[in-house]
Amino acid sequence: MPGSLNAISHHGSCLCGGVRYGVRGPLRAIVACHCAQCRRTSGHFVAATSAAAADITLTAADTLTWYRSSPGAERGFCRRCGGNLFWREIGAPMTSIMAGTLDPPTQLSIEKHIFVGAKSDYYILDDAVPKFQGWT
Repeated sequence: MPGSLNAISHHGSCLCGGVRYGVRGPLRAIVACHCAQCRRTSGHFVAATSAAAADITLTAADTLTWYRSSPGAERGFCRRCGGNLFWREIGAPMTSIMAGTLDPPTQLSIEKHIFVGAKSDYYILDDAVPKFQGWT
């Protein structure tokens, strides 16, 4: 029902539509991660929001694949188009969602840059958004 806390508030998908999802409930502001793993999975830095894993509903997932990118985390992507969609810490209650996969309007903005010391050399971070060497 419209206005209900149980209503889907955001939708998103990969490029080919093989993975589609809805999010019920609030999204965190965008965090821009410049670490080497994020750069290598996205081709640039990652801009991600997050939501409670229980609030994310997969409406199409035939092409969703999870890759264990480190001992404590995995990344969800579309095995058909290569779209990078999700990141989650194993056993954590939250799932990060790549902001570019959300259908606009998102009404979100970048709240911070993390791992800025690991960023590549071809761009400059000259915005007024707070910058951190690690998670915070």
